Amino acid sequence: MKAVILAAGQGTRLQPLTNDKPKCMVEFRNKPIIHYITQTLKDCGISDIAIVNGYKKDVLENYFINDNIKWYTNESYASTNMVKTLFCAKEFFDDDLIISYADIIFNKKILNCIMKSNYDFNVVVDKDWEILWNLRMENPLEDAETLKIIDDNIVEIGKRALDITEIHGQYIGLVKISKSALLNLVKFYESLDKTKMYEGKDFDNMYMTTLIQLIIDHVSNVTPVYVNGGWIEIDSFDDLNIYCSNEKLTSKILNL
Repeated sequence: MKAVILAAGQGTRLQPLTNDKPKCMVEFRNKPIIHYITQTLKDCGISDIAIVNGYKKDVLENYFINDNIKWYTNESYASTNMVKTLFCAKEFFDDDLIISYADIIFNKKILNCIMKSNYDFNVVVDKDWEILWNLRMENPLEDAETLKIIDDNIVEIGKRALDITEIHGQYIGLVKISKSALLNLVKFYESLDKTKMYEGKDFDNMYMTTLIQLIIDHVSNVTPVYVNGGWIEIDSFDDLNIYCSNEKLTSKILNL
């Protein structure tokens, strides 16, 4: 099993901390966010790790200079989105693959759960998402997106939620795709009309949730891997301040 971490972005909502380093190198409890991701992967037996970089890539590569990391670069990181970053590493897709955002920290229990899920497309879904969203914002519905599950398959993801009943859990930014499904995924992605708009975004700025919805609609079932907390997202300067101000609750949520 392999893992790829999508770490091309600057993270403008974390400025000024990202003025001289990429988002994933912002420190949480004295270590870069991405340190926790790679360490958890290694602790769970995944040593074949690729990172797709972009903004301030030298900072990231220097941090891992003594690690056996495979590097790919999204040269157009400033004008593209996460999906484009993912497919910069398509030549790496020759085994079961864990895909991780670079601004999340998750514990080993979560990673072990998705590693053990043997479906073609597996997406981690947090059933206790409201605890984290209530910590980070006054009105979770302003940020939380739809995620609807029927018969243990995700049928809708990434739309604006109008009611709490449309949210059966939250996608955390962690996915596993089987080796056999990866080839079909690459073919499907490359067959998409690059002149179309996708959920209001052009092809190169497609959201990851949009790609997952396209997979649901045209390629395969997508299976939720249920967890109850055990992770955090560091998307903004406010997030960092909130976690630091609520250390006990943050530790309880992470359950590290």
